[in-house]
Amino acid sequence: MTDKTLPAGLRPETLAVRTAIARSQYGENSEALYLTTGFVQPDSATSAERFATGEGYTYARTSNPTVTSFEQRLAALEGTEAAIGAASGMGAILMMIMGLLKAGDHVILSRSMFGSTLNLFAKEFGKFGVETTFVSQTDVDEWCAAVKPNTKLLFAETPTNPLTEVCDIAALAEIAHGAGALLAVDNAFATPILQRPTELGADIVMHSGTKYLDGQGRVMAGALCASRQLVTEKFAPVVRTAGMVLSPFNAWVVLKGIETLGVRVKAQCENALSLARWLEAQPQVARVYYPGLPSHPQHALAMRQQNGLGGGVLSFQLAGDTPESARAKAFHVIDSCRLLSIATNLGDTKTIISHPASTSHGRLSEEQRQAAGITQGTIRVAVGLEHIEDVQDDLLRGLRTLAA
Repeated sequence: MTDKTLPAGLRPETLAVRTAIARSQYGENSEALYLTTGFVQPDSATSAERFATGEGYTYARTSNPTVTSFEQRLAALEGTEAAIGAASGMGAILMMIMGLLKAGDHVILSRSMFGSTLNLFAKEFGKFGVETTFVSQTDVDEWCAAVKPNTKLLFAETPTNPLTEVCDIAALAEIAHGAGALLAVDNAFATPILQRPTELGADIVMHSGTKYLDGQGRVMAGALCASRQLVTEKFAPVVRTAGMVLSPFNAWVVLKGIETLGVRVKAQCENALSLARWLEAQPQVARVYYPGLPSHPQHALAMRQQNGLGGGVLSFQLAGDTPESARAKAFHVIDSCRLLSIATNLGDTKTIISHPASTSHGRLSEEQRQAAGITQGTIRVAVGLEHIEDVQDDLLRGLRTLAA
């Protein structure tokens, strides 16, 4: 927030605080919230020009100064030329599909992606003739083998929800570009504090601002970060027509949340690593999924790709003789918590615990869940900022009272 041009080479922590549109005539130090749907034009000729070119502010479905500040700040953090806001993370994915794909096009998608993302591609856009092939998150050869002449997009989420699988972004970018396709990466879990996918060759970075960007579980928001050409020619026309617009208030809340993104994410990574190590030592826990642990299959890749940090989300597996017994044990551990919030968001300052098989991935078939490695005994924890020993004590209440 400055009346001067920011100097080049600023670090992410500074960009997260200072990038915004110019101050108004009132000289506010905190970015202004523009709660208006329309903008008064000085004259008819200017109004006509702005509606024709899309430049300037005319109507809040096309642009708003507060939303612009959010977009500029996120683009600066991701190192892209531009960004465009959306009403939610899923709204951003919808914008991407509508802007880039048509009937007959082919998409390659990790089968480990968020359940709603899988359904959006396979069910909703499958009806309109968009073909999707699901592949292993971590097997580069499988991604390569899935390429077809009509492949237009590769889309990966890294780390994945909830098993924190990590894909090799640079390798997928090489495959995509060799096929004349684009690579999009869902960066909601890692955030630009841990990784900047475009530096590894990605063309589009998708965000659910509902999560770490906001950081306190207050509002829904989403965004795409990409080249100015993609944003201007492919995505902005979709928003103007389809209306998955980010509200100014939500943009303002996330804009302010981004200011503390760096300190929050680093603290949550530290807490998550402590919790993951502790869970590995619990006899009731069969397996822990966390990229910061040496036991994680993609640990070395994650440390290179994610700035040496494992992120704030982990999952763990409870043993069970049958799916029914595993589910009962998972429910017991979750329901025994008095501190942790039973919810399905993540990135909050409050630690959240959930059962993916019955919530975020509950609409998938059992076959799809098994393919993604999600069982009835899987528990996900999105670690917050509480004292980590209090979180451990809360989980231990259920773990130590599990039936044999």
